[in-house]
Amino acid sequence: MDVIEVWSGRYACLLQSALRLTNEQFAARLGIAVRTVATWHSDAAVVPRREMQQLLDTVHEQAPEAARQRFALLVATERAPQATPAAGAQALRVAIAVVVRDDKVLLVCRRDDEATGITWQFPAGVIKPGGKAETTTVRETLDETGVHCAVRQHLGNRLHPLTGVLCEYFLCEYLAGEAKNTDTVENIDVMWVPRNAVPRFIPTDTIFPPILAVLEE
Repeated sequence: MDVIEVWSGRYACLLQSALRLTNEQFAARLGIAVRTVATWHSDAAVVPRREMQQLLDTVHEQAPEAARQRFALLVATERAPQATPAAGAQALRVAIAVVVRDDKVLLVCRRDDEATGITWQFPAGVIKPGGKAETTTVRETLDETGVHCAVRQHLGNRLHPLTGVLCEYFLCEYLAGEAKNTDTVENIDVMWVPRNAVPRFIPTDTIFPPILAVLEE
């Protein structure tokens, strides 16, 4: 079992992800306030106080074997040295927009090669070399959905657990426009979905934890 000498906000979030718990469920498991869990998502470097360290140790030790294995894999990935790209090469980066409008979030239904043929995702686009992630976020959302939005907050980045692509996540505010499928080559549909219904469309264990925190606010 992987041992954490000092828990940080990042490791706590990885444990939450391995246990597949929402912010409320993770807070209840630890017996702490939900806002504390939200703080870990917003500040990965924060070091919880000694009492909290002990609580995290206990939850980690009592976790089911499958969850401990998932946690060990997440930690190993976090600690693994990143490969240095070849000279002149740039890692593929994708900007992802979490566009909120009142109590709803914008999703797109993409064509897929898998057996189901479709996947629901947040609007996204490849960041071109030298391009700005924020600009890509706004432009691709408009191109895909016809919705004008503005970046409100950078939620962080990660290597996507399924694709391995470096993703930059942004919380965006709806400004104008009617949601419609304006990219019929890649997408099938566009829809405003209630925040609490997003896990019905996108598996919770693949959603970036800070996004879950935003959806639960």
